[in-house]
Amino acid sequence: MPQKYYNNQHKIVPLTEEEIKENYKEIQEEMKEVLDWKKEEQAKLKDPKSSPQKKAAAKRALKKVDWRINTVKGQILYWKLRIKGKSHFLANIEKNEFWAGCKGKEDN
Repeated sequence: MPQKYYNNQHKIVPLTEEEIKENYKEIQEEMKEVLDWKKEEQAKLKDPKSSPQKKAAAKRALKKVDWRINTVKGQILYWKLRIKGKSHFLANIEKNEFWAGCKGKEDN
């Protein structure tokens, strides 16, 4: 009876170039949405009619927006590297290093 390895049972089909480019376009669209969200929250802060509670909520939301922007930037980096022909493994390492750098900046 031949040995069955996990990889023989669960093969993952690599992404095609079209799928990689499609994912890259999707993440760019997501960045536009996040930047719109940031503009909305900044507008709430600058609005003289905003209540103190609304301004405080906007400040908290801006921290989340900044976190999300870094996340999306990491994804953009990942998909750019994939388009250039890098493997998932190498592109993922670059993305994780980028996120680690972002986390280090926030701690300071």
